[in-house]
Amino acid sequence: MKNEATRNEQIEHLAELIGNTHICMLTTIDTDGKPWSRPMGVQEAAFDGDLWFFTDVSSDKVEHIRRSPGVGVAFARPSDQEYVTMAGRAAVLNDRQKIEDLWSEHLTTWFPDGADDPDLRLIHVEVDRAEYWDSPSSFVVYALGYAKAKLTGERTHDIGDHEKVSL
Repeated sequence: MKNEATRNEQIEHLAELIGNTHICMLTTIDTDGKPWSRPMGVQEAAFDGDLWFFTDVSSDKVEHIRRSPGVGVAFARPSDQEYVTMAGRAAVLNDRQKIEDLWSEHLTTWFPDGADDPDLRLIHVEVDRAEYWDSPSSFVVYALGYAKAKLTGERTHDIGDHEKVSL
């Protein structure tokens, strides 16, 4: 039971870190075998270990995922010194009910035919692991770290939280 509680706590902490970051970088493996990243809007669904994105069935990333489902997702909020990277397996889904559930009117900008667009698909990412860096963005904290480094000649390692998480 302790492992499940820890897993739930880790997921909750990751959800807090990425909660206000609506754009992330989704990395797939292209047809040449090289990583390729692009900005994507993560859908407003409570993070429970899964991420959801809308895409067009004819986009390159759909072919990338079908060939190689391993993906990376990176979130950055420099103003708060919060960074999260995730790795997992992606699948392209044509789940019309889930599309309807996740649809928001602002998506019309990219998909003018709405949730009924026959070319609209979902990318579902099951996150296997994550790593985060969560540092205080206070000037005082950085000033103290700078002073410590100058006085001792040692790099400061203890500013903020950094953890690898296995989901």
